[in-house]
Amino acid sequence: MLKAGVLGAGHLGKIHLKLLQQSDAYELVGFYDDSDAVAEAVANEFGYKRFPSIAALIDACDMIDVVTPTTHHFDCAKQVIKAGKHLFIEKPITQTVEQAIAIRELAKKHGVRGQVGQVERFNPAFSAVKDMIDNPMFIEAHRLAEFNPRGTDVPVVLDLMIHDIDAVLSVVKSNVKKVSASGVSVISDTPDIANARIEFENGCVANLTASRISMKKMRKARFFQKDAYISVDFLEKKCEIVRMKDAPEKADDFAMILQNAEGIKKQIYFDNPEVLDNNAILDELEAFAVSIEQNTTPVVSLAQGTEALRIAMKIIADL
Repeated sequence: MLKAGVLGAGHLGKIHLKLLQQSDAYELVGFYDDSDAVAEAVANEFGYKRFPSIAALIDACDMIDVVTPTTHHFDCAKQVIKAGKHLFIEKPITQTVEQAIAIRELAKKHGVRGQVGQVERFNPAFSAVKDMIDNPMFIEAHRLAEFNPRGTDVPVVLDLMIHDIDAVLSVVKSNVKKVSASGVSVISDTPDIANARIEFENGCVANLTASRISMKKMRKARFFQKDAYISVDFLEKKCEIVRMKDAPEKADDFAMILQNAEGIKKQIYFDNPEVLDNNAILDELEAFAVSIEQNTTPVVSLAQGTEALRIAMKIIADL
């Protein structure tokens, strides 16, 4: 079992602590938080071992899980990697692309593995259909959340939209050609609602909307490709595939048939792939353990985390 420690014991940090303790892949060693009040409260309530310093925690572990505010990611990651320990780091990977590149190079130099916490990659609804998403040419995603001051230290693009940026980049096998965006700051000092259009060299277009001032929650994405439409509801953990195939000469009475102007008939088929219940955060942590033990590339590599951040920063620059 890999000895794991957590840097940051806030809302998400406590979730990671709980799951690492439950996991068969890790032995939870303890945690460090720079707030004495937070650290003492977490240690007293849950019994996790509190370490006196970041260095002490790193020294006792094989893997460090960085769940601090984004502003601390770079400094924490550097300490972890220079100590020769594997790094799991929450999204966004760092504050700047330059910092992310530096982390990648440092990890390569010290021969350690790194994974970025893009949890929607492990959402069971996305997992059920990702292998069926084949050369999509139009993608539309909406990620709406009610206002929560906890995420306002970064723009909504880095807080919410980056999930969809990463998901899109994972299925579109082409370089980004152009990015354009618009956004509005309503409550925060940075945009609270944003829309981005990402154009790829192969002609694919992704239209992403993210808001943290909505009256209701929504996390949906739709992928359109040749003869198929794939819908993913990340929030409800549901998915649907609508396929179009050449209609048979004698169709069933209940078959849905479409005919275009040229007289070509297509039959519509509906498919709801099985969505297996899971804990996406636990799955991403345990997938990282597998990549460490088998010396393979993590599901969400530092390079992929860097690219998601690069596109996110282009979007922010255009707001």
